[in-house]
Amino acid sequence: MIFKSKLPASPYIIWAAVFTLIPLLLVGYYAFTDSGGNFTIINISDVSKFGPVFIRSVLLGLIATAVCLILAYPFAFIMSRMNAGMQKIMMMLILLPMWMNFILRTYALMTLLEKIDVFVNRFSGFAGLGHIQIINSGGAVVMGMVYNYLPFMILPLYTVMIKIDKSVIEAAQDLGANTMGVVVKIVLPLSKPGILSGITMVFVPSVSTFVISRMLGGGANFLVGDLIEQLVLGTTYNLQLGSAISFILMIFILLSMALLNQFDADETEGMIV
Repeated sequence: MIFKSKLPASPYIIWAAVFTLIPLLLVGYYAFTDSGGNFTIINISDVSKFGPVFIRSVLLGLIATAVCLILAYPFAFIMSRMNAGMQKIMMMLILLPMWMNFILRTYALMTLLEKIDVFVNRFSGFAGLGHIQIINSGGAVVMGMVYNYLPFMILPLYTVMIKIDKSVIEAAQDLGANTMGVVVKIVLPLSKPGILSGITMVFVPSVSTFVISRMLGGGANFLVGDLIEQLVLGTTYNLQLGSAISFILMIFILLSMALLNQFDADETEGMIV
């Protein structure tokens, strides 16, 4: 009986083993071996040389995640209070850009920022403000992350907020709570699972991205994803070092997710008590 119950899941198990487990094992193997296949930790120790790249990636990822949360939270709440027809329209508008290729979306944003850069600097030149860097800057990279990953913050927030009963909000208002009180004491605690899921879904790809930083950031905003892509696929081919950096990045992401899950577990336990 147990064998029969697990049989429908066997295709997923095979898929996960072939496309998830085996690649991870290969990354671990190359991270701890040299070009001759001998065990070594030199690759791991060499990762420390790229500390500034890791710091820049984490910093820009945190900024992009924070901006996404600030923009997505009120949008998701307003959307969850709309009628069913408007919710479907808003959902279509959110998902519509995601049907376009990721690189094409980023290229479109790059073209737009280049035109804005010309216009702003022409105006700043007349005003004597000097050159204002818009494209090929850290701000442009953050804007690209927000543009591409904002739906990943809106969707989990909306999924949680749509389940908040309107009568709960109305009851809080009847008891004298103002708008801020309703948000802080009712909506925010009930929407924390969506916040944590959205943070994870935005922060993880933001830290490891390389297309956005290459197209919008220029050479001065080199991120971990660019470094790995250069070492594994570029002219400075070094599979062992690239795997070591990927291994450290994976550990960092897993620790971040574990921390968020622990925070969610503590909140859930507190609500149960």
